[in-house]
Amino acid sequence: MADNEVQPLLTPLAMGPFHLRNRIVMAPMTRNRAENKGNVPVEIMATYYSQRASAGLIISEGSQVSPQGVGYLNTPGIHSKDQVEGWKQVTKAVHDRGGTIFLQLWHVGRVSHPDFHEGNLPVAPSPINPETEAYTPLGLKKTVVPRELSTSEVRGVVQDFVRGAENAREAGFDGVEVHGANGYLIEQFLRDSANKRTDEYGGSIENRARFLMEVVDGIGRVIGKDRMGVRLSPANVWNIPPDSDTKGLYEYVIDRLSGTGLAYLHLREKASDLSGIPNMVTNVTEYFRPRFKGILMTNTGFDRESGNRVISSGLADLVAFGVPFIANPDLVERFSRKLPLNTPDQSTFYTGGIKGYIDYPTHV
Repeated sequence: MADNEVQPLLTPLAMGPFHLRNRIVMAPMTRNRAENKGNVPVEIMATYYSQRASAGLIISEGSQVSPQGVGYLNTPGIHSKDQVEGWKQVTKAVHDRGGTIFLQLWHVGRVSHPDFHEGNLPVAPSPINPETEAYTPLGLKKTVVPRELSTSEVRGVVQDFVRGAENAREAGFDGVEVHGANGYLIEQFLRDSANKRTDEYGGSIENRARFLMEVVDGIGRVIGKDRMGVRLSPANVWNIPPDSDTKGLYEYVIDRLSGTGLAYLHLREKASDLSGIPNMVTNVTEYFRPRFKGILMTNTGFDRESGNRVISSGLADLVAFGVPFIANPDLVERFSRKLPLNTPDQSTFYTGGIKGYIDYPTHV
């Protein structure tokens, strides 16, 4: 790329009702800064997001759609009045700097612990232990066998997502992203390794995808699908084993989502070694691009050069950057001027407070 050539990442993009000033997206990242009673967003979170408002789009950290959806310490929710009021200071700060921000709607399902739920079991599609660990208010503990949601309860959780979207709009968010990745509740319903149900939400791929599709349709009715993205991780094995036919599962899901008018589809590339695992797509963006009619966002492992390449190739329309945005609030300017990046301090990613959160230096 010539020095005077405009970088593809820095070109604008029309996305539904939005006109994004560039194609650089701040990826959703848990930062554990809602350090108060009730998982309410706090003032430093407004500072953090507004510092990064030059991104074409910000996707907030995952936010629980109900108390039942909690699985991590100090993570914000979007189900109470206080949480909505707390988020208003964040959206105002971002909008005051000309930014666009979506809220990620989250339910962790079985990736939780009774310590978060007054001793009650976390919930899931089926009573299968994810065999991982949870950082609870009482320390690091092994996960347990969750309680299976009844059919009527599943429908209730769908409505929790819908109410979360309504609350997000009340809080001033421009839209929402449905978190269907990383082994959390929606992905637990999708994969037959975690879903052994015999009702309408289990068995066939169509049935296992029903929960996600009902969430998408419900949110579409209340805020519009053009204000909603969906995040999927077809190459994910974190928190959840592969499906018996992972490739076929995600072909079906993405075909169902294609052409429905979503703001975007957000796909994660692989984040771990998948050698020896059958029916897994390892080149996620390249493989699924032809199947999705709409704006495609890619994520995981991109830098400035590879981000520009994937946009110029036409494989993706947007690139989401995670860790680079943690350490570089002015990432867009640094990319624009081809400046070196700050080194992230991983020891402060989840520790709370200002250090490693809003104190990274900008270039100017």
